[in-house]
Amino acid sequence: MNSDGSESTENVLFLNGVIAEESWYSDDVTPKMFKDELASHPGDLTVWINSPGGDCFAAAEIYTALKEHKGRITVRIESLAASAASVIAMAGDMVEMSPTAMLMIHNPSMLLYGEASELEQGIDFLSEVKESIINAYELKTGLSRSRISHLMDAETWMNARSAHDLGFCDRVLYTEGEKGCDEAMVYDKNVMVTNTIAAMRKKLKPIKRKDGVDAAQYEKRLELLK
Repeated sequence: MNSDGSESTENVLFLNGVIAEESWYSDDVTPKMFKDELASHPGDLTVWINSPGGDCFAAAEIYTALKEHKGRITVRIESLAASAASVIAMAGDMVEMSPTAMLMIHNPSMLLYGEASELEQGIDFLSEVKESIINAYELKTGLSRSRISHLMDAETWMNARSAHDLGFCDRVLYTEGEKGCDEAMVYDKNVMVTNTIAAMRKKLKPIKRKDGVDAAQYEKRLELLK
């Protein structure tokens, strides 16, 4: 209930556990389970994620279901969004992370045996799966596909601030203000440069140098530095 006595309209879902096509253990999360629960929560929705990942195709189903949901999606990473779970997190209109949370991205993998031609097909298959995963990361972060590919190659682990810097996270929870620390730092640097230029301009005097160049021309050059 809200403070005024009206019924709360907040919708919250929890995605805790391994992502799988079918449930084998009590903590598995399947697309069917998730979509059934999602259907009972119309409107704006907050999804808390704590998952080591799992099946990439099951994650793709959940990602798409969230993108298709009629309402604003806020994803909050409680502790861990790794592997396939990081793909699901990218479905959020707003992605927020606890200061103690981690996000991990890496290349897809699978078990494969057979003849050389079958192994080659497996390599081509994994390459296409990787491209599909990059699609989700690219849409959210705006990073180049090459940069994302390198991050996946390196199996990159990101804390909340690192994820924010790279665009995988929109906000770090429990921090003061709406803007991230990086935006504030950029602003402070701009102010510092502007103040420095203003101070330098005050020191310039409108006199002619021995070479005949008016000091005012140097003022114009300083203006271009802004």
